[in-house]
Formats: sequence, C-alpha cells, structure tokens
Amino acid sequence: MPDWTYHPLRRPAAALLGERRSQRTALRLLASVGARPAGARLVARAFGHRHPPRHLAGEVGGAPVTVRLGLSVPPALAHEAVRAMAPLGAGFVEVTPVAAADVPTVREAAAGRSIPVVVGACDAETATGLEPYVDGFTGADDHRLLRVTDPSVTAAAAALEEPAAVLLARPGVLVAAGPGWFARVTEAATPTLPAPGPRDIGRDPRRWPAWWWALLLGLGMTVAGLCAAAITLGPVLLWYDRAYLGMALGDLHAVNHHLVHFLQHDRITMAGTMVAIGALYAGLAAGGIRRGRPWAREALLLSGAIGFPTLFYFLATGFVEPLHTAAAVVLFPMFVAAVRRSPRTPRWRPVPEGPEPERRRALTGQLLLIVTAVGLFAGGAVISVVGLTGVFVPADLAFLDTDVQTLRAVSPRLVPFIAHDRAGFGGALMSAAVAILLLSAWGWRRGEAWVFWTLAAAAAAGFLPAVVVHGAIHYTDAVHLAPVWLGIAMTTTGLLLARPYLCAAAPTQPARTADAAVRR
Repeated sequence: MPDWTYHPLRRPAAALLGERRSQRTALRLLASVGARPAGARLVARAFGHRHPPRHLAGEVGGAPVTVRLGLSVPPALAHEAVRAMAPLGAGFVEVTPVAAADVPTVREAAAGRSIPVVVGACDAETATGLEPYVDGFTGADDHRLLRVTDPSVTAAAAALEEPAAVLLARPGVLVAAGPGWFARVTEAATPTLPAPGPRDIGRDPRRWPAWWWALLLGLGMTVAGLCAAAITLGPVLLWYDRAYLGMALGDLHAVNHHLVHFLQHDRITMAGTMVAIGALYAGLAAGGIRRGRPWAREALLLSGAIGFPTLFYFLATGFVEPLHTAAAVVLFPMFVAAVRRSPRTPRWRPVPEGPEPERRRALTGQLLLIVTAVGLFAGGAVISVVGLTGVFVPADLAFLDTDVQTLRAVSPRLVPFIAHDRAGFGGALMSAAVAILLLSAWGWRRGEAWVFWTLAAAAAAGFLPAVVVHGAIHYTDAVHLAPVWLGIAMTTTGLLLARPYLCAAAPTQPARTADAAVRR
C-alpha cells in the first residue's frame, strides 16, 4: 500500500485487527501482489517509482544491486519481505541472523526472487548450506554497512553520498515512515540540475522541448474553454447549430422555456472542465515535465489518451461540431509533441523533509484528493454512458417538465444535439479526473507548491461554474447537486490539510547529518 493509505488508515486498521496483525496483513498483501511479475510492475508503476540513478548502484556481500538501499529482516519475515520490497524500490533484502535451523526458511524465501537476497549467517556451516540459494553474505566486520534506525529521509540520502556506503533499514523504519520510504530516499539522493526557463526556448518550433509544447497545450485548452463559455453566455447557438437543428434560439424558447437554460448549463460546465484541464496540463508542464519528472509526462499522456478520442462520440450522437473538431485538430499535434519522449534529466528543486505531523496531515489530504478524482472519473463515465444512450436523467426531465418523446417530436435532431454536449462533458470530466488522480498520487512532495496551486485552480475552474450555473437557472435538485458539493468539500479539505506541506519553503537551517540517523 502507498503512504497515502498506510498512514491515514493505519490507526483504524490497528483498532480493527490489532497493530501487529494489521502490519503483517499489509506486508502479506504486498507480498502476494509482488510475487507475480505483472503485480510487481503494477505496484511499482502505481506508486510512481522509477529506476534509481546509476551512481546509487553498487555491491552488497558480493551481489550487484541497482541501489545501495535495502531492508534487513529476521528469517520469520523473509518470505514476505523478499516479494514485497522490489516493487517498493528497495535494492536488496538482507536476512539476518540466520542459524542452521533457519536454512529451510531462507531457501524457501529466496526461491523465485526478483530482488537480490543476502544473508547474515551465524556460522560457516550455515553459509555453506545457503551458498547455492542466495546472492551473497554480509558480515559484522563490513564497515560499509550502515544500519538505519531513524526514518529520516534527509539523513539517509546524505549517507548515500558516500560511494561505498550501503544502507540497511530495520523493519521499524518502514513501520514509522511508510512503504514509500525507499523511493523517497532514492529521490532525495538523486542529483539535479537547474530547470530551464522561457528564455531557453529558441525560435525554431522543431527544437522546442516537450514541456513547452505541453504548456502551449494547456494554454490552448484554457482558451478553448473560455471561448466556449463566451459563446454559451452570448449567442448560445452558432450558425452551424442553427443549421443542424433547423431552429433558432427563439424557437427553442417557444418549445420549452427551460430548454435554452438547460443547454447553457450543460455547456458552461463543459467549458469549466476544459479550463480545469488546461490548468492541469499547464501545471504538469511547468512544474513537472520541465523539472524532469517522468510521471508528469505519463499523467499528461493518459489524460489526453482519454480526452482526445471523445471527439468520436459524434459516431453515436450524429452531430459533428466544427469548432470542437477544429480545436482538437490544432491541439492534438501539441499533445503528441508534448508526450513523444519522457524527460530524463532530473531538474527539480530538492526540499529537505519537515515535521512528520505535517506530512501525515498532507497524506490524509492526498487520500481525499485521490478519492475525489476516482469519484470524478466514475461520474464522467456515467455521464458519457447516459449521454450516448438515454441522454437525460430523471432530474433533467423534472427540470424541463417534459419527456423525451415530446422533445423528439419537436425535432428528430434535438435530442442528439443535447446528447453531444452531455457525452462530451462526460469525456472531458474523465480526462480531467485522470490528470487529478495521477498528479495527486505521484506529485505529493514537500515544497511542491505548484501541485497545490494547480489542483486549486482546476477545482475552482471545474466546480464554481457548475454551482453558479445551476443556481442561476434554478436547477437546484439536491440529489443532482450532491456529488458537486461532496467534491467541493473533499477537495477543499484535502488541499487545506496539504497546504503547509506542499507550499513549505526550504528551511534556513542545515539538514541533519547522516551520523544522526545511522550507526555502523
């Protein structure tokens, strides 16, 4: 489990199962998933873990490791630890102390391993019995081994600056810090370069970096959303809308005096969602991709991969909107240029860790944002399905004070016209939800104020127009608006809890030294 479920749910789980049993249950769950190659990859990708930098590779007990950072466990925990640690970012597992009676247990634990296993054998006979089954052996006289007892990420990263140093965390470190400790240490120990700025962008578009294209994509989405809002608040129907329907605005008023307001409510919420997507993409570009965060590019890729294909909803609705199509034609090449390659050079600004209570509150906020994003995605999927099938929900027909058959009798094209707006909003909401979900799951770091402001701007652009337009047209059905108010409450609470952590400035006092948290 990630830190954003481990810490917020740790106390409830301990109260329900008991502290020790809840810890073993979490370890066994990770082990059962990590034992399968597909499961291990899923955990690593879902947690946003990346390959460690090359300078952190080394050797432990004769075994080569990708990162000189491992977990030291007793034989009783070896089976679960060997299967759970690789997806969490550990470089190896040490099993110690191992006596002759523990040989069968260690052999079983090491079978089918995907991570190096080294052993601290109690005697030569035990070492001889395990030599064919493990990758190496550690000894008490190996002064390169630093056994970590304090969960300080800053201190562990400082210790790894010594090229020969090997860090071994005790199980208590993970219990206190959470399963994300290995990834946090690896990232803190990664050397970075200054991030580029607009002045580094040349005039030749062929040489523009991916982050610049992503920023232009975000700005383009924002402009498109604002234009859609201006049309909705102005003429409502453009020439091609009138031509498709065979009706003018006055004709729609004559049919049903709520119909124009209903169209405006659909379109203004769609416009707000487009502006929210623009804010998310601009934030991922300037704060993530520009600073060498591979996960920011993946968040943009997955969000766009859901959003752009919704253009083809017209195959079900039968209505092709020229401006929607034109915007997609202009923005899609920017999207391709933005995601064509992953950033490889770390350029983020390291910020030392702060008070642990501050981080714990932020993790609760992170969980709330992730749950909100999942809810938004589910809502977008439902809206898309409704828009492509029945088009209306009961609350819509109650507001319009009519039924579908009456609307179809007015014009056979009226319902497909409304369906286009509704389904398109559902697709945009799913696209925004994916960006919010991945930004919240992968971008939660101390001092990353851009994450806070990106999510705050997206929330304001998405939620506020929806609330205002429903109030303005008197479409105030409590059940219909309940998801909106719940989303606002969860987002606001989550951001307030996380603000001190995300917006923290670098402390003026020096970071703790490695000697404060490790002992040889």
